[in-house]
Amino acid sequence: MPLLEPKPGTLRPRSISGPAPDRMPEHRAAGTPEPLRTELAELLGPEKVLWKVSDLVRYATDASPYRFVPQVVVIAEDIDDVSAVLSYAHGRQREVVFRAAGTSLNGQAQGEDILVDVRRHWAGIEVLDGGRRARIRPGTTVLRANAALARHGRVLGPDPASAIACTLGGVVANNASGMTAGTTRNSYRTLSSLTFVLPGGTVVDTADPLADEELARAEPALCHGLMEIKKEIEADPELVRRIRAKYEIKNTTGYRLDAYLDGNTPVEILRGLMVGSEGTLGFISEVVFDTLPLDRELCSALLFFPSLPAAAAAVPLFNEAGAIAVELMDGNTLRASVSVAGVPADWAELPKGTTALLVEFRAPDEAGRDAYERRAAEVLAGLDLVAPVPSVTNAFTRDAHTISGYWKARKAFVTAVGGARASGTTLITEDFAVPPSRLAEACEALLELQARHGFDAAVAGHAAHGNLHFLLAFDAAKPADVQRYAAFMDAFCRLTVERFDGSLKAEHSTGRNIAPFLELEWGPKATGLMWRTKRTVDPDGVLAPRILLDRDPLAHLRGLKTIPKVEAVADPCIECGFCEPTCPSEDLTTTPRQRIVLRREMMRQPPGSPVLDGLLEAYGYDAVDTCAGDSTCKLACPVGIDTGALMKDFRHRRHSPREERAAALAARRFRTVEGAARLAVAAADKIGDRVGDGLLAAVTGAARKAVRPDLVPEWLPQIPGAAARKLPDTRRVGAAAVYYPACVNRIFGGPEGRPGPSLPEAVVAVSERAGKPVWIPRDVTGTCCATIWHSKGYDAGTRVMANRIVEAAWGWTAGGRLPLVVDASSCTLGIAHEVVPYLTDDNRALHAELRIVDSVVWAAEELLPHLEVLRTVGSAVLHPTCSMRHLEDEAQLRTVAEACADEVVVPDDAGCCAFAGDRGMLHPELTASATAREAAEVTARPFDAHLSANRMCEVGMDRATGRGYYSVLLELEHATRP
Repeated sequence: MPLLEPKPGTLRPRSISGPAPDRMPEHRAAGTPEPLRTELAELLGPEKVLWKVSDLVRYATDASPYRFVPQVVVIAEDIDDVSAVLSYAHGRQREVVFRAAGTSLNGQAQGEDILVDVRRHWAGIEVLDGGRRARIRPGTTVLRANAALARHGRVLGPDPASAIACTLGGVVANNASGMTAGTTRNSYRTLSSLTFVLPGGTVVDTADPLADEELARAEPALCHGLMEIKKEIEADPELVRRIRAKYEIKNTTGYRLDAYLDGNTPVEILRGLMVGSEGTLGFISEVVFDTLPLDRELCSALLFFPSLPAAAAAVPLFNEAGAIAVELMDGNTLRASVSVAGVPADWAELPKGTTALLVEFRAPDEAGRDAYERRAAEVLAGLDLVAPVPSVTNAFTRDAHTISGYWKARKAFVTAVGGARASGTTLITEDFAVPPSRLAEACEALLELQARHGFDAAVAGHAAHGNLHFLLAFDAAKPADVQRYAAFMDAFCRLTVERFDGSLKAEHSTGRNIAPFLELEWGPKATGLMWRTKRTVDPDGVLAPRILLDRDPLAHLRGLKTIPKVEAVADPCIECGFCEPTCPSEDLTTTPRQRIVLRREMMRQPPGSPVLDGLLEAYGYDAVDTCAGDSTCKLACPVGIDTGALMKDFRHRRHSPREERAAALAARRFRTVEGAARLAVAAADKIGDRVGDGLLAAVTGAARKAVRPDLVPEWLPQIPGAAARKLPDTRRVGAAAVYYPACVNRIFGGPEGRPGPSLPEAVVAVSERAGKPVWIPRDVTGTCCATIWHSKGYDAGTRVMANRIVEAAWGWTAGGRLPLVVDASSCTLGIAHEVVPYLTDDNRALHAELRIVDSVVWAAEELLPHLEVLRTVGSAVLHPTCSMRHLEDEAQLRTVAEACADEVVVPDDAGCCAFAGDRGMLHPELTASATAREAAEVTARPFDAHLSANRMCEVGMDRATGRGYYSVLLELEHATRP
């Protein structure tokens, strides 16, 4: 063990609430049992088999209220792996569940035996026919697919609220629809073709003209069985009418029986059955969608009504006017949404009965939008609206920022309302549909039912389609609470079916919590045909048992998960998974959701548990060390959970008092440390030239093993040489701003082999050129934004440097009269925001007077209007840093780049590079994993310039792509140089 390796016990929870009834049992502490582990490792390769107890626990949770721990997790890379697992399962009488994003709300992504991850290696989109079609792999998020299609003016039909995280495989397997899809734009209606693997291993491409012929040879019994069911349905006119009627409103309960009516051959029938089958009939390996026009001209309004009935009465009026979306939010939903950034705080004061409709019209051009606005005005004129708080406008707007805020509040329904629930309670999300004409009646009946059973009453939904959503929170560790939930579900299902003839699942698919009520909705004959369908396609019951079909009337009460209380910053998490696609370590170790899930399992365990010991043993590297600390998870989380901050706190816990003192001393003597660092970089550069990078890598590698990998950086050939000892000469008199060269740019030089000025020289030159001269204080040496200490959890050192930089900046800027321009985006974020919690009261007051401006914003807004661009490069690819996302200045990066290049590209897969100051040197594997997809996009074509706004991020991208990244300000200086 390395000399300074922290002990796992330092991360032991300070108070353990276990043992919980759903805890991982002690006999599973060793992880995957034998011979399962060895057999799968031999079949697929050990790198594709996750077997540790921590692996099994982190995959045991999705966005649902259920929790089932698999026996093993397989990371499938291709169809051969999937076929091999299915063959193995058949031969060993085992069960298989496929999991992609894990955003399903009803336990569809959980299994109790072999769980197959089909997200990690299954992303990709191919745009076809100028965007009119798209071939998409199942691990691709809806957001990523739509980003590629947007360049062609197209979009997918399904638009679930979880688009940031949910993948197309899951969308199709659940027939998820969303805000605008209704019954005409969902997966069932917009799929052109799909490729899937049947339980027996047969691969079917429904677009292949020979597909039926080949399927008949491979699976004759299956083909015969499907056609027999089709004949039986078609011979019963009453059943045909019932099936057609059920799909006039949104319905994802059970199998799509209309597939038997819409398809004429076994392959055509299977194409329909696979949609909404929840992985119970096969694995969907590829989908081809018919896309829809992306209407970019919008007008939207958030309209407030005094009551639910008043709002519901307005819904058909907007439908008739051509609105593409009419979304409903009741008062409880609106009030809970104030936890979402950007939602007006005064919504918290809305009267109880207040209900809002989010109404949106979309048109292909301005003329179409004008026509919609006239229709909307006519509807508005006849409505009785209220404005109970000042932020309410009750007016249609074209402003993109305002519209985005409306949708953010609406899409955050689950996480915002769920995040406001009582600590320790399990959250269940239900959705159902009724005929739109009975929307108000259904809302009132639901709210009354919630109140009668002691649940907080809240409802939201796609009002235009009669599709409503509601949440239930209860403590799954308390039998009385579970019985209260059971009584509610029984009453709710009977209400929906018997009073409204509605759909128990409108778009979330059947799942574990509605499977027992399937026959209540469909009746015995139709339900029997669904069971026959399952037996025909999967006669051995290998795929996803008990997820869609279950004869146990209490199946919805099995596997309910407890939610033990954890650290305050993470406690509101409902495990929705929205954070995962943005996480740099997603494909390496753990995600923010999984970090919290593992922490909760620790709390479920009793003291001395071997499961707890196993989780702690893995948590240091898997969760803490490989967290980039970029906090982009906070941006993706609708309730703003910052798992990065939690991991920094855990790093702090692992520090010994001696380490904290040493870090604080380094902060107090940073002038000396900075000079020594620059000399060390210069020396290493010279040594590398003489002996080669291999020897330096070997030396640092040995030191890392002896001391601790998280303390000793690994030498990387891409590390730049030293910066010049002297900063450019500037004058304070007449300066338009104070320029603060970040310590990273005072220690490290620019890209090797690129002629021209250094970054500080470029900033000074281009500012002077624009008539906005800047001044560099002579005493900047020895100061820092404090990120060096903050990112590692050294609280004492952070306090020292945070207060020093604010006091210095106060003096440099004459009490905030001049802006402080910072030339590294992470340092801008650090000084502007991250230092604040560490400041004294006096210095917090000084900080409030400072104007911290990122150099890219300075260039875009203050310099560019006064500069003449004399030359441009042909093409430039940008790497927006994660700090820029926090600062919301990515647009300014693009503005500067567009002034310097004829073509500017931001990769669709651009994300945090995870270099994170020096973390990319401490854990190079983290940066390699985080940048893999972005690097693949960048290296797929040549670019004339590779631009960013942070030196160490540029180094990370250098390493990932083999291309030379440099500051966009260097390119601006070159473009405007006389």
